[in-house]
Amino acid sequence: MFQKEQQLIEEKVKAFCKANDIALAELKWQPIPFSGEWGFATSFFQTAANEAKLGKGSKLPVPQKAQEIAEQVKAQLGSVPGISHIEAVKGYLNVYFKTSDYALRVVDEVLNKGVEFGRGGAKSETVMVEYAQPNTHHSFHIGHARNTILGEVLARLVEFAGFKTIRASYPGDLGLGVITVMWIYEKMYKGQEPEGVHERGQWMLKLYAEATALLEKKENETPEETAQREAYEAERREMYRKWDAGDETVRELWRVTREWSLEELRDILDMLDVNIDVWFYESEVDEPSKAIINELIERKIADDERATGGPVIVKIDEKLGLTKDKYRTAVVLRNDGTSLYLTKDLALAKDKFEKYHVDRSIYVVDFRQSLHFQQAFKILEMWGFKQAEKCYHLSYGYVTLPEGAMSSRKGRVTLFKEVYDEAVKRVLSVNAEKSVEIAPEEREKIAQQIGMGALVYSLLSVDNNKDIVFDINEALSFDGRTGPYIQNAYVRANSILKKAGSVTNATFDYELTKQEIELIEQMSQFPQKVQQAAEEYRPLIMATYAYDLANAFHSFYHAVPVLQTEDEKVKNARLRLVAAAKQAISNALRLLDIQSPDVM
Repeated sequence: MFQKEQQLIEEKVKAFCKANDIALAELKWQPIPFSGEWGFATSFFQTAANEAKLGKGSKLPVPQKAQEIAEQVKAQLGSVPGISHIEAVKGYLNVYFKTSDYALRVVDEVLNKGVEFGRGGAKSETVMVEYAQPNTHHSFHIGHARNTILGEVLARLVEFAGFKTIRASYPGDLGLGVITVMWIYEKMYKGQEPEGVHERGQWMLKLYAEATALLEKKENETPEETAQREAYEAERREMYRKWDAGDETVRELWRVTREWSLEELRDILDMLDVNIDVWFYESEVDEPSKAIINELIERKIADDERATGGPVIVKIDEKLGLTKDKYRTAVVLRNDGTSLYLTKDLALAKDKFEKYHVDRSIYVVDFRQSLHFQQAFKILEMWGFKQAEKCYHLSYGYVTLPEGAMSSRKGRVTLFKEVYDEAVKRVLSVNAEKSVEIAPEEREKIAQQIGMGALVYSLLSVDNNKDIVFDINEALSFDGRTGPYIQNAYVRANSILKKAGSVTNATFDYELTKQEIELIEQMSQFPQKVQQAAEEYRPLIMATYAYDLANAFHSFYHAVPVLQTEDEKVKNARLRLVAAAKQAISNALRLLDIQSPDVM
C-alpha cells in the first residue's frame, strides 16, 4: 500500500548506482515492525558482495561495504513526500513514515478497497488445484474434509494473489473397492435404496465394511467358511471382469451406484461453498492413458519388458544418470496391459497442460503418495513438459480419531456430515438462552455458520504435514485458536458499528494506544500474508494470520474505549479503525472458507 513511495525511492537508488557504476542487486523490501514508527527497509549486502566479486570499489569487508553504500544512497535521496526520515544502519536503508500518516493510509486502504483489500496484481500464470476427490461408493469422512478444505483454501489464496485459478477434482470411480460395493449390493441388497442423499452414501460405506468382512480370511476358519469366502471372491472377480469387458448390466449398476456417491459429494461441496470447475474421472482417463505408453517407449523414456514377462517401466535414476537411488524405477503399465495410478496421472497432466494451458499444477493428496508424485513429475520433465518443474504435491497427514486410525474397511470412520450436524446441534444448545431475541430460522443459520467455521478452522490450524487427532470436543471449543474465536472478533466489530450508526472520515494525529498500533500493524500485513501463503502453497499462513488479527482486535476491544470516548476526533478515528478491522477479518475468513456471522 506504499508502492508509490517505495517505487520513487527505488528509482533514485537505481539512478545513483548506475551513475556510480555500482552492481546493484535486486532490492527486496521488508516492513519494519513498529518501534515508535512504522517503515520499510532493504539491504545492500548482496550489492556489496557483487562489488567485491567484481573487484570494484573499496576493499572493505562486505558488511562495511554494504553500510558504505547505504550511507551514500541515503545522502543522495533527499526528502521524499510522505516519508518522515531515512536511516542507513548496518548495511540497511530504513525508510520511516510519520505514525499518523501510516495509520491513516492503512485504514483508508482497507476501507477504500473493501472486499478487494489484499488482492494481488494479475499474474501471467494459470494454476490448477486438484482436490476434493474421494473414491466413489464410499461416504465423505473427516479425512476427505481435510483434503477438500486444504484445496479450496489454497485455490482461494492463489486466486486472490492474482493467478488465474482452475479448480479440478479427480474422483476414483473404478477399481476393486468400487466393485466390492457393487457385488454385495447386487447379491444381498438389490432393489433397496435408502431415502436421502447422505443416507445413500453412508449406506454404501456400511456395505463396503460388510463385504470386506465376508471376503477376509478369518482365524480358525472352517472348510465350509473357506469355500464360501472363495466363492464370494470368485463372484466379485467375475463382476470386475464383466465391468472391464463393458457388460451393459454391470455398467448400468455402476452408473446408478456411482451417482449416489456423486450426489452426496456435490451436496457436501455445496455446504462447503466449493465450486469445482473441471471434473476428471478415473474411468474416463483409464483407456486414453494407455495410449501414451507407446510414445514413452518410442522416445526411449520407458522400457518395454512385456516380451520377457515384465511390465513397461521407466528407470528414472538410470536415465537421469543419478548414482544414488532417489526416484527408483517406476512401473507405468502392467504386463497384462492394465494401467496404474501413475499411468493415469501422466495422461491427466498432459491434458492439463495442453487443453487447459496450466502453468502450475498443484495436487492435494495425502503424504503416502509422495514418491508417486516425485516419479510422475520427473517423468513429465523427461517427456519434455516445462510445467513439470512447477508441479507441486501438497501433502498432508492422517486424520485419526482419539481411539485410533480410521478405516473404511472396518467401517470405523468419522463422517463429515455427522460431525457437522453434531456441531450445529451443540451451537444451538449453547446459544438457545443467549439468542432468544433471534428468530429460530436465523438462529439455525448462525449455528450452521459457527459450526462449519469451527470444523473448517480445526482442519486448517495444524500444519498440513502433521497428523491431526480429530476430537470433536476440541474442534467445537469457542476459546483460543478456533474458528468461532475469529468469527467473534467480526461480530464484536459489527456490534460497535451498528450502535454507532455511521462512520466518518478521520485522522490519527493523536497518541495511539499499543492495542491500536498492534491492530494497524496486523492489518498492514494482510496483502503480504496473502502473497506468502499463495507462493509457498501454505494455507496455515493465512489461518495463523487470521487468528493473530482477531486476537489483536479482541485486545483492542477489551482495552480501548470507542463509543465511550469523549474526544469526538478520537472517537471517529477509532470507529474507522473498527470498520477497517471488520473488513480485514471478513476478508481473511473468506479466504479460509469461513463465513462471517453478524451476531453470535
